[in-house]
Amino acid sequence: MGQDQRMNRTATIERNTKETKIRLNLDIDGTGNSDIKTGVGFFDHMLTLLTAHAMIDLTIVAEGDLEVDAHHTVEDVGIALGESFFQALGSKQGIRRYGHFTLPMDETLVTAALDFGGRPYFADMIRFGTQTVGNFDLELFHEFWQAFANSARCNLHLLLHHGLNGHHNGHHIAEAAFKAAARAVRMAVEMDPRQSGIPSTKGVL
Repeated sequence: MGQDQRMNRTATIERNTKETKIRLNLDIDGTGNSDIKTGVGFFDHMLTLLTAHAMIDLTIVAEGDLEVDAHHTVEDVGIALGESFFQALGSKQGIRRYGHFTLPMDETLVTAALDFGGRPYFADMIRFGTQTVGNFDLELFHEFWQAFANSARCNLHLLLHHGLNGHHNGHHIAEAAFKAAARAVRMAVEMDPRQSGIPSTKGVL
């Protein structure tokens, strides 16, 4: 059962609106391969890091109304990515369900904790000392993860322990958060050799 589940934990999402067109392919049991093209350079960088540290395979092609700004593109990719995890995990039979990771990056320390338990909630305790990284508006960090948590139906908590005192490196804070979240995802979606059924006393997630 576990091997069959691992072989089939994939999803393809096509999301087309008047603002964005997105095609996404996810393989949860990948090797960290990514092909990300959203038209938003810093966002592509973060998604590439997410893919590598979650050890998934991820392809995203997004065309959005970037002449307006990157908001719709970033949010809609978050929706599509969350939905792909929801679909690929299926009944969630045999997974660990919970994941957490505390990740240092130079002066920055971030903890991510998540539960693929079927209830969406995002606790954003990340604070940036700057408004932008390059031309990327760091307000969109929240929009992406909120959209992901809603569509994946997961609890996600992101906490910045330190990284602002004397330093205002938004790049490091965002990168540490994406990497910590990726490592937490990797732990949560792993097959638990001691868990053959649904990881809940309710019997369903």
